[in-house]
Amino acid sequence: MISLTRRTFVMLLALAALLGVVGGGLVVSRGEPRGQSTQAAEAPVIPVQVPLQSNTFAKIAEAIRPAVININTYGKGFGRTPFEEFFGEEFFKRFFGEMPERIPQRSLGSGVIVDPSGIALTNAHVVERATEIEIITLDGRKHKAKVVGADKKTDLAVLKLDDGKGAFSYVRLGDSDKIQVGDWVLAVGSPFGLQATVTAGIISAKARQIGQGPFDDFLQTDAAINPGNSGGPLINMAGEVVGINTAIVAGGTGIGFAIPSNMAKKIYTELLAKGKVTRGWLGVSIQPLSPELAKSFSAKDNKGVLISDVVPDSPASKAGLQAGDILLEFDGKKLEGPPDLQRAVGLATPGTTAKAKVWRDHAEKTLDLKIGDAPEEREATGRANRSRTLLGLDVRAITPDAARQLNLRSTEGVVVVYVEDGSAAADAGVQRGDVIREVNRQHVRGMADFERLTKDLRDGDRLTVLLQRGPMSLYVAFTVSAG
Repeated sequence: MISLTRRTFVMLLALAALLGVVGGGLVVSRGEPRGQSTQAAEAPVIPVQVPLQSNTFAKIAEAIRPAVININTYGKGFGRTPFEEFFGEEFFKRFFGEMPERIPQRSLGSGVIVDPSGIALTNAHVVERATEIEIITLDGRKHKAKVVGADKKTDLAVLKLDDGKGAFSYVRLGDSDKIQVGDWVLAVGSPFGLQATVTAGIISAKARQIGQGPFDDFLQTDAAINPGNSGGPLINMAGEVVGINTAIVAGGTGIGFAIPSNMAKKIYTELLAKGKVTRGWLGVSIQPLSPELAKSFSAKDNKGVLISDVVPDSPASKAGLQAGDILLEFDGKKLEGPPDLQRAVGLATPGTTAKAKVWRDHAEKTLDLKIGDAPEEREATGRANRSRTLLGLDVRAITPDAARQLNLRSTEGVVVVYVEDGSAAADAGVQRGDVIREVNRQHVRGMADFERLTKDLRDGDRLTVLLQRGPMSLYVAFTVSAG
C-alpha cells in the first residue's frame, strides 16, 4: 500500500482541479461557441418528405394539374340501364322504342396533354370500345376527343381534343432513362373520380416485368396509384412526364407501374404519324441462358440470350446468326435475358441496322442486323382497310417452311394466322397456329378448298371446323357473324 503525506495529497487535488478546468474549456471551445447551448449546435434534421430539388411539390403540382385530364367514355356495352341488363337491348327496343340516352362511365381514366394543339396520352384500355369520348379539364370545361391511334401491346393510346377552342396547357415528355431508383415523382390523375389528385413517392424499381406482354419495361413507384389513375402522368421534379401510369398491384399494397416516357414517346410519334405502330423482327427462336447451358457453350456467365433456331431467309439468317449463338448486346445495350431482346427488337424501326455482339466458338463477334417487319404487323397492315369478316379469322396456305415450323407431316389444310378478338371463332376457341382440316365435314386440302367452302357463307350460318393443334385434333362449331 502506498501512503501519501498531507501536503502531497493537497497538491494532487489542486492539480486535478486545474486539469478539469482546462479540459472543460477545450471541450467548450471545440464543441460550441461560448454563450450557445449544446442543443442549438446540433445538425439540422431534414425531413425525408422534403425533396432536395429547387422545385417543390406544390410548384410542380400547380404547373402540371391544368394539363391532366379526366376521361369519360360512351360506347357499346357502357352505361347499361338495369332494364337493359335484365331484359336485353332487343326486348327494350321492341316494347319501348328508342334506347335511352347512355349513362357515361364516370372517371374511367385519366390522361395528360403533351402538345398545345390538344394531343393527349392515356392507356389503350381506358378508351377501348369507346364510340364517344368526353374530356374534362381542370377548369371544369368539357371537350370532345377522338382516338388517333391505340397500341394494345404497350397499352398506350393517343387522343386529339377536337373542339378547336385554342391552345391547351401541356406537359413535356422527359427522358425516362435518366430517372433513378430513389428519385422523387408525383402521380396525377382522377382516382375514384376525384379529379386532379396529386400523390408523391419515389421510383422504387426500373425495368419491371409484370407479365403484361413482351414489351414489359415498367417504372415501379410507391406514389399512390388507384383505379381512375390509369393513363395519368408520372412527373419528375423537373416537371416532366417520365411515365404513363398503367397498372397497380391488387390488394392495396401501394405499388404501381408506369410506361416509361421514352417508350411512350416512340409509340406516340408513330401513332400520331401513321395511326399504327410498326415493330421490328429478327426471325429467331430464343431461350434463357441457364448456368448449365452457359457452361456447355463456354460462355463467361449466364447473361445473354441463346439462339435456338433461325428462320430461313429472315433478317437474322441474312446477317449470319446461327443456332447456338449467344447474343450479349443489341444496339449497344447489354442483354440480361430474352425479354430484353424481345423489347429491343420489337421497338426497333424496321429497315434500320443494329450492331449485335455475339458469343460463338469461345470468342465474341460483332454482326450488323438489319431489322425486318414483324410478320403479324405485315398481316395487320393487309387487314387494316378491310371490314370485319364473317369468320373473324384469316388463314394462309401451308408452305413447306410453315409445315416444318409447325412440325406438320404434310402441307394439307390451311393455317390460322389471325383470330379477331371478340369474334365467334375466338369465342369457340380457334387459335392462331391451328390448322383447319375440314369445314362442315368436307376435306380442306388447301386455300382453294377453304375459299370454295366459305365463300357463300351468310350472317347466321352455322359452321363446324376440324382443327389440328399440335398432335391433337378437335372440332369447334360457331355461328358466323358480320359483327
